[in-house]
Amino acid sequence: GKPTLYGSLTRRGLSTDGVPDITASEGFVVGEVTKKSILISCPHENVSTKFLAPYTTFSRIHQKSITCLDISSGGGLGVSTSTDGTMKIWQAANGEIRRLLEGHVYDVNCCRFFPSGLVVLSGGMDAQLKIWSAEDASCVVTFKGHKGGILDTAIVERGRNVLSCSRDGTARLWDCGKSACLGVIADCGSPVNGIAVGTADDSVNLGTPENPPSEREIGTEGKILLLAREDKKLQGVGLQSRQPVFLFVGSDAFNCCTFLSSTYFLAGTQDGNIYQLDVRNTNAPIQVIHRSGAPVLSLLPYRDGFIASQGN
Repeated sequence: GKPTLYGSLTRRGLSTDGVPDITASEGFVVGEVTKKSILISCPHENVSTKFLAPYTTFSRIHQKSITCLDISSGGGLGVSTSTDGTMKIWQAANGEIRRLLEGHVYDVNCCRFFPSGLVVLSGGMDAQLKIWSAEDASCVVTFKGHKGGILDTAIVERGRNVLSCSRDGTARLWDCGKSACLGVIADCGSPVNGIAVGTADDSVNLGTPENPPSEREIGTEGKILLLAREDKKLQGVGLQSRQPVFLFVGSDAFNCCTFLSSTYFLAGTQDGNIYQLDVRNTNAPIQVIHRSGAPVLSLLPYRDGFIASQGN
């Protein structure tokens, strides 16, 4: 709840054994420095942070900022998109570029591997959702229907069906085999910045579909779709029923969301809050984590906790 403290580090030189000699600006103290880490403390606030060097860096894959990336389930391949206008598949072990995926007009916003690791799903500012072969870089399917740029995607189970959300305020369900839209899951009237699909706890009422679901819908039963919306709302919708399950109002625009389990999920806002909620009762969050006022840009479950990236 306090203002952020800013400072700078300056490297004065290298010692004989290759360790940098570092000084900090007023209010900060440099602790232990090794070839791989720098310990910085702020005595006034009684906090310290250890900065670790990355153990490997791939600096030749993209020329500009990386906007999205994913690693295949086997860990062998990476896919990434960049503000340099490219989407590339590369070997995770050494960063060697294997494929260039060309076909979107304008920026590509999101990319992810299917569970098989052989196919990639991407969405762009051209309002197109595309499926690519990781083996020969061909675009196998293009889905058209959104009226605005696609901001996030999700894959249902093994990937017979996929989901997308857009600046046009809708989230849509698609059938990969017939390359057709199976329906608009939600129409929010405000851009949907992020989505996540998960199996809901048995006690949650997901609603009943107004019409019997298409036999092309595979794996939508018992699933809930989270929608991180620009209008400060976080919404849950029954994936098969298309019925609203809950609506939670946050402090600012929601950028991203993820499931931790069938009961708990997280969502991050533009003003730096991470909300942890229980799908059985979304009236009040279990906790709100606020490390800094920088926007929360992505969230990922990891072991017993999660990883968050912020705009600072």
